[in-house]
Amino acid sequence: MYLLSVLLLTVVLPLVSVAFQRFGAQNAAPLPFLLGKWFVFWGAGVRLFTAGLKQLFQPEFTARQIFHMTTDEALPLVREVGAGNLAIGTAGIVSLWKPTFVLPIAIAGAIFYGIAGINHLREKARSRNENIAMVTDLWVAAVLIAFLLLSARPQQP
Repeated sequence: MYLLSVLLLTVVLPLVSVAFQRFGAQNAAPLPFLLGKWFVFWGAGVRLFTAGLKQLFQPEFTARQIFHMTTDEALPLVREVGAGNLAIGTAGIVSLWKPTFVLPIAIAGAIFYGIAGINHLREKARSRNENIAMVTDLWVAAVLIAFLLLSARPQQP
């Protein structure tokens, strides 16, 4: 279930949304804008929102399945991380209706996912779930960084 939900929210749904809006709708928005819009909504929005809820209400999953912790000592810390994920995720979801949120959430998401992915990469004995988290974290960070770099280019008349 973890694999399916993470792949849907960080790969499948953002790419399907980009493709639908680019080719299926009558809105031919520039591709970088669509990548930012949909990866912020799905990857930094819905994904972090749902992760935040899980970490707030079931912190044991993150502590045990991702970070290999065997005691309950870290559960308050996992809940605090969940609150941060919930906050960023909420802003990412709202970005669909408030497009001015896309750029700042893309920055926050790129930093968060980049650092999280690198931290997973540094872990030598990764579990299957940690490998899934690592790959998808680095993927979303890369897409958001590409969006940010493309957004920073001077606009052509």
